Amino acid sequence: MVLAAGLGKRMRPITDTIPKPLVRIAGKTLLDWGLDSLAAAGIAKAVVNVHYFPEQIIAHVAPRRAPKIVISNESDRLLDSAGGIVKALPELGQEPFYILNADTFWIDHGPLNLGRLGLAWDAAKMDILLMLADLHQATGHCGSTDFLVAPDGALRRSKGDPAGLIYAGAAIIHPRLFRDAPAEPHSLNAYFDKAIAAGRLYGMPMHGHWITVGTPDAIALAEEAVAGALTESQ
Repeated sequence: MVLAAGLGKRMRPITDTIPKPLVRIAGKTLLDWGLDSLAAAGIAKAVVNVHYFPEQIIAHVAPRRAPKIVISNESDRLLDSAGGIVKALPELGQEPFYILNADTFWIDHGPLNLGRLGLAWDAAKMDILLMLADLHQATGHCGSTDFLVAPDGALRRSKGDPAGLIYAGAAIIHPRLFRDAPAEPHSLNAYFDKAIAAGRLYGMPMHGHWITVGTPDAIALAEEAVAGALTESQ
């Protein structure tokens, strides 16, 4: 599931004419950075939700064959991260699936991070497994940390503790979490807290460099980071 339906208000004036997932970094759209990561990990199908300038995203992904794209259209009403997932569940199926934010991406160093995430997944003890980044391997992140990681990988909220890690916009989640959930606007964050309360939210630190693009002035920083990270990974 690729979450691509947001309004991208902080990216104005660029997003006055295009949706944020189609902003280009180093010649590639943010959306394609994520979809290429899924393809490299062998993911056959991706559900992409759309709301803002939906026709532009639909046209952009139409030629794509890997992964195969299924559109979940939220043109009538933006459903937020969790509501969008609930709406798409018939296409996502009954097995655990990846979630990607369409406005963050990363440069892999060594084994693919999505592949590593898949190997780390354990449905017996996890409801959600988050990919995490260290502040020092991140570009464009202007906030604090999100989670503290226990020795066994279990997570709790960091409340800004500098020893914590950032949620890197990629995860594996089990659809059982959404049983009886409404296809109404609500956030995925509540499910993180639900999983923490049950002791079933885990994290995996990523390898490589993580990039988030929140505002127009972050584009140049992102492109510089891509160039540096690609050089380093060669």
